[in-house]
Amino acid sequence: MTGTTGPTRRTGLRAMVASAVAVPLLATVGAAEPRRSVPAPARKPRPVPPLRIMTFNLRVPVDQDGNSWVHRRPVMRALLRETAPHVMGTQEGQFKQLQAVRADMGPHYDWIGTPGSGDEESVAIYYDLRRLEPLEHDVFRLSDTPNVPGSNTWGAAFPRLVTRVLFRDRQEPGREFHVLNTHLDHRSAYARVRAAGLIAERIRGLGPSRPVLLTGDFNAVAHTDQAYGTLLDSGLVDTWDTARENGPVFGTFNGWKALQPDGDRIDWILSTPDVRVHRAWADPFTVNGRYPSDHLPVLASVSLQ
Repeated sequence: MTGTTGPTRRTGLRAMVASAVAVPLLATVGAAEPRRSVPAPARKPRPVPPLRIMTFNLRVPVDQDGNSWVHRRPVMRALLRETAPHVMGTQEGQFKQLQAVRADMGPHYDWIGTPGSGDEESVAIYYDLRRLEPLEHDVFRLSDTPNVPGSNTWGAAFPRLVTRVLFRDRQEPGREFHVLNTHLDHRSAYARVRAAGLIAERIRGLGPSRPVLLTGDFNAVAHTDQAYGTLLDSGLVDTWDTARENGPVFGTFNGWKALQPDGDRIDWILSTPDVRVHRAWADPFTVNGRYPSDHLPVLASVSLQ
């Protein structure tokens, strides 16, 4: 489903008034030499600003202490207003929480995903309406029956799923790209590998004509887990590795504790090789020592080739 707010388009007209002054012709012996017009230099096209892509496990609103949703929501609001992602894939979202996040991001954001109720979380995709136009979307489950809601056939602790959206960049109208967002199982390595295989198969089915970005909490350590290897073997690359510049490396699951320098990255942004990555980083944002979630948001600044 989508959030309730759609894009607002405003157009304006500007009029320019030009005046000409008639000059009397003077009697001359010969005809006047015609004036030659000099063509104006061609304008260089404006460079398209990079897209900010973000993946963020919101943490289900179940905590009752200082990390409860009531306490975390203002911190998350401040984080989202500061980072201002063009696309954000979220995990563990429940419906009221998803609605609150959309409201806190501002009226120029909307989201696409399942409602997030019962055992089936929502892996929502938020997007900035000013920059992006969604063209199509779908949801599939990570199971042998991907079109059956709530299906779970590989032994995962909970049903897992993927949301996919095809976007058009409003600042570069000919540019379209896919975003997929997911949350792999935290207990079953077998379920993670099978899920990675299905995601890779679906991405191959999208064809090579458009770039693809894959966001998620994969519950798998980059460079060591088999699920990570399955996705990279399919032709995807890790934006952390292909970035021109990186922020400090932290374990992306903080568990409400002090950050782990050089810790395990289990939240990733993967892409097809035709995505140029300017910078990738994990944001250690806090307000008065309080984290917005038990995961760090991971971001990448990218251009689509």
